[in-house]
Amino acid sequence: MIGGCGKSNPAMSEFPLGYERIAPTTWVYLSSILMLGLFFKFNRVWSIRNFDLILLILLAPGLLLVFHSGITNPTEPEATVAKNDSPTNEKPPPDSALDGKTGAADPNEDAAADSSKSEENSEAASPPANGPQLTKKQEQARLGYVWLLVVGGLFVIRMLVDTKLMRRPLLEPNLSTGGMVFIGCSLLIFLMANIVTSKPSAADLEGPRDAARMVHREATSEDDDSLTRHGPGNPLLSFFPNLLTISSSSNVSKEHQYANAAKVMAIIANLAIVVGLVIIGSRHFGSMKTGVAVAAVFLMLPYTAIWNAHAKHVIPAALMVWAIVCYRRPAIAGVFVGLAAGVLYYPLFLIPLWVSFYWSRGKWWFLAGTGITLAIMAGSLAFVSEDFDHFVAQLRMMFGFWLPLQDNLTGVWGLGWDPVYRLPILVAFIAMSVTFALWPSRKNLGTLICCSAALMAATQFWHGHNMGGGVYLAWYAPLALLAIFRPNLEDRVAISVLAESWRRRRNGQGLTKAA
Repeated sequence: MIGGCGKSNPAMSEFPLGYERIAPTTWVYLSSILMLGLFFKFNRVWSIRNFDLILLILLAPGLLLVFHSGITNPTEPEATVAKNDSPTNEKPPPDSALDGKTGAADPNEDAAADSSKSEENSEAASPPANGPQLTKKQEQARLGYVWLLVVGGLFVIRMLVDTKLMRRPLLEPNLSTGGMVFIGCSLLIFLMANIVTSKPSAADLEGPRDAARMVHREATSEDDDSLTRHGPGNPLLSFFPNLLTISSSSNVSKEHQYANAAKVMAIIANLAIVVGLVIIGSRHFGSMKTGVAVAAVFLMLPYTAIWNAHAKHVIPAALMVWAIVCYRRPAIAGVFVGLAAGVLYYPLFLIPLWVSFYWSRGKWWFLAGTGITLAIMAGSLAFVSEDFDHFVAQLRMMFGFWLPLQDNLTGVWGLGWDPVYRLPILVAFIAMSVTFALWPSRKNLGTLICCSAALMAATQFWHGHNMGGGVYLAWYAPLALLAIFRPNLEDRVAISVLAESWRRRRNGQGLTKAA
């Protein structure tokens, strides 16, 4: 990750001109200038495109506040930013800790120092159990989370308003398609290099570890607490990339295999997002340049540079992007929505919206694809469950069949906000999901993208697991970017698009225009 949480790879630093990771704050300035230079309309200062760019840039301060606070997961001290791992921050042991004769450290004093350091890290990373007092780091993190939620709320409003915008003037980027492709590919290479050279944190490796235990039917002491630590979702899918990275060498440690699994998942998901955005622009928007522009903006986001190595961020985003790619084929789109819902749980609330989009034509195909996918994912848990009770527990975790939790939460809910207020927010979110089944009454591809982005952005307000709500911008950022750059898609309704698509396939003809 840019600015990473671990030490730079010496091999990369020695490559001919030297390679040093850019600090997150520096990347914010550089990426913001680059976005403004490429996409800001200087001849139409008050255009909605410029407002959207400012809104994207406003996400950066909240991200930096959370990142530099080191409290990416308040319930896990090990998840704090490894800022002290840098050689420049290492301090030599005090003279009193060294034995005068041998020069070795006194083991008793070392143990006391380690204990004191551990207590300091725990105090900085965990909110107080009782009382409103927070440390400076916790106050900084809470401010960052609140900032992200406020800007996320503006994105929800922006996406809802976008469904009513009829006039959409063509506002092309300030650079040619070839130039944006070059910049996008360069950014992608650097971002993937940062993933390869980064050292995943303990939280990144939890998925492969837990899934490996499940496959071997090995229970852990944390199984009963997995929902409160990870939130609802299917942990089994984290194991599949691990199969691709198992080495035949007996000297390769399991930790190395888990690290490779986390990196492979992140790289594949990032590539899927970028390719999917380009395909949507080319096939559904009728403009390759628009697709390349959306992908380039996504790669420029400071969020992408900081958290692009977290599989839980990018895998659901990739699946939802590809659901849009395949929207002309309801069954395949249903498969991707089902996969996203099985991995993350939150896309389950997209189903009413998507069924309403396909209501006139294709709803049964979509429901079949979604239902079969979810059934297969749920059934797969039977092969890694110790008994029926364990299988039921895994199903409850996958589909979120649980009363709203109020303990061991993260984000603003673990930093002073009363968790009881999650309940009305959750009720409002469910009402929003159900409302999208009826409104807008006539849905096109544009409203499908906008409403999907609004729903996934709204999940940030009550998400209280892992790093907490507000940080998971990948769940809605790609869809929001598609809504920002999209043309007028009033004619892309299911009853006409699917009829044309099926008629051409029956006649053996290819689609000659964007749909």
